[in-house]
Amino acid sequence: MSKDITPILEGWDYDPDDIQVRIITGDDGQDKIQMRSDLGLIQLETSGRPDGQRPAGFESLLDAYESRAQAGDEFALDSSACAGLMREGLQYYHRYLAAFHLQKYDWVVRDTARNLRLFAFVVKHATRQRDKLQFDQYRPYVTMMNTRAAAAQLLARHDHDGALAEVDRGVEGIRRFLEEYERSDQEAECMELGFLLRWRREIDSERPRGPAERLEHQLQLAIALEDYEEAARVRDQLQRLRGSEVAADPHSS
Repeated sequence: MSKDITPILEGWDYDPDDIQVRIITGDDGQDKIQMRSDLGLIQLETSGRPDGQRPAGFESLLDAYESRAQAGDEFALDSSACAGLMREGLQYYHRYLAAFHLQKYDWVVRDTARNLRLFAFVVKHATRQRDKLQFDQYRPYVTMMNTRAAAAQLLARHDHDGALAEVDRGVEGIRRFLEEYERSDQEAECMELGFLLRWRREIDSERPRGPAERLEHQLQLAIALEDYEEAARVRDQLQRLRGSEVAADPHSS
């Protein structure tokens, strides 16, 4: 059997400006993710550790270390252990990035939550501050990706309120990170936070609104534009609408 992968890549040219991914069925009958690269491709399992390995019989190296830490003995991660965990974390990064482009948002939520767990574990157990920072610096990005995937699933079900709640959770998580590192004054420079705040406004603007909520939005806009004649007109409409709603409510008395 030839080991040349050229036939596999025929018709799938590399594009440096796009992430190219696909799902194929492996020889074992299970789905695999393939990512095109300039020199070939990367193949990932869709669940478990992306390379299919089971370190010490565990699903991942992180799981193996977590088991040791829970055993009650003194536990610490030296630089060599952190390097292994970083390599493993990169595997999960490649997979959730591919999954996001495949719109497999449940996979993205799963793998980003896993890497956030990894960061917290290293911060707790690493012996060197440098290793802790090497992992935790990615927390805002991974939080953003986790939030995007979780909210996207809700938007697919037309649950705008649920999506907004997820975005608020992500915003709070990134702000908490900035506070922990005494960088709250740098919120405007945090790209991940800026993205989520902009996306929140987009989701809110597309959210279905009742008549009263639409008028409240129009009123706020008129006031912001200093169009006080329009603001007075909309306010009168809003008062009449609320009056009619009270009159129609049998429990209002």
